[in-house]
Amino acid sequence: MAFQFVHMAAYSRKGDGKGRSTGFVFGEARRDPGASVHVANPSPPVVVFGVGVDEVERLHDATADAATTIPKGGKPRKIQKSQHTLMTVVASHPHTMEEVRADPERRREAEEWENRTVAWLRSQYGDKLVSVVRHEDESHYHLHAYVLPDDPAMRASALHPGQTAKAAIMAAGPVDGEDSKALNKRGDASYRSAMRSWQDSYYEAVGIPCGLARLGPQRRRLTRDQWHAEQVQAKALKATIERAQAVKARGESFVASTKEDVAAIREEAAAVQAEAARQLAAAKTATAAALSAQDKAVAEQRKARSMMTRVREEAARVREATAKLQRLPGALRSLFDGFKQSKVADRIRAAVEAEIEGLRRTAADAADRATAASTARQEAEQRAKNLRANLTDTARELAAARQELAALRPPEPDRAPGISTPVLRRR
Repeated sequence: MAFQFVHMAAYSRKGDGKGRSTGFVFGEARRDPGASVHVANPSPPVVVFGVGVDEVERLHDATADAATTIPKGGKPRKIQKSQHTLMTVVASHPHTMEEVRADPERRREAEEWENRTVAWLRSQYGDKLVSVVRHEDESHYHLHAYVLPDDPAMRASALHPGQTAKAAIMAAGPVDGEDSKALNKRGDASYRSAMRSWQDSYYEAVGIPCGLARLGPQRRRLTRDQWHAEQVQAKALKATIERAQAVKARGESFVASTKEDVAAIREEAAAVQAEAARQLAAAKTATAAALSAQDKAVAEQRKARSMMTRVREEAARVREATAKLQRLPGALRSLFDGFKQSKVADRIRAAVEAEIEGLRRTAADAADRATAASTARQEAEQRAKNLRANLTDTARELAAARQELAALRPPEPDRAPGISTPVLRRR
């Protein structure tokens, strides 16, 4: 076959009319001897997702023992053993185990189908999917999935899309005056529609990418040629999808590489911008320092200019005073000559001559006194010098005399303890 196969079923601890209980299901999955008589050479299952079968059974039994239901107006009570508490999903691939073992390409196709099936199961049931195992001891490559309800009453029917859809119709009741038979028929139609949607979701997620047909030929009464044509169409659709995925992957790779290039360019631009900002900050700092130094230099220059101006003004005043001093003798001489040549000058000179003469004598006396004072000062300094020399010589002589006296003094006798020697005082 080259069409999809996926099936779901719920089980209770009590079992159905054929004795298929949750315990039997777990035993068949483990390949217990009493539950695997239909398998010629049983082998343990391979866990491809979640936990092993033993752990699934332990979780199921513990949860079912703790599950309770609350009737209307009643107290909580344990659920009945006839209630469905385990949901299973079986999916099978068209390849036989001999084909998978002999052909690496078919093994690759089967493994791809397995991965897609597990991903679809996880999208359908989330954390309620606790285990997926693969059996390799039967004719075809297939999987068993185990789903545990998470509601307090542990109702597996809530995980069945067909049962949930029909239950919703029946709970809503008749419409347009329909009887119970019509209501049940409408419920059955809703059941089938929900299950078709469930199969369609598997076909879109797994069947189409794996080149499988949605339905087999017998149910649709297809001829061999029609069925062959549909298989060719399914394979072509798979190839088209693979090409589309390859193109998408290349596009995503190109976009990713482009994003990486853009990111690298942006990173480099950011680094360049940061370096430019750093250089700009350094330039601003250097500029501020240069401006400060320039301001300081200008202030120093102004100060120097001010000082030079004052120096020039002072020099001008000195030159002017010097020129006046240089011109003073000439002016005095001219004035004196004028006095000699003028009668008025004669009278003035005669009037002040006595006073000038007195000033001259006073100046001469002051000069004499200054000379005498200088001579007396020199003589006093000489006498002080001589006195210091005499004192030095006297000190030397006194020291020499003390040394001679110490040499001539007789040695002192030994003294008994406690007897002190009288001290000679110098007079």
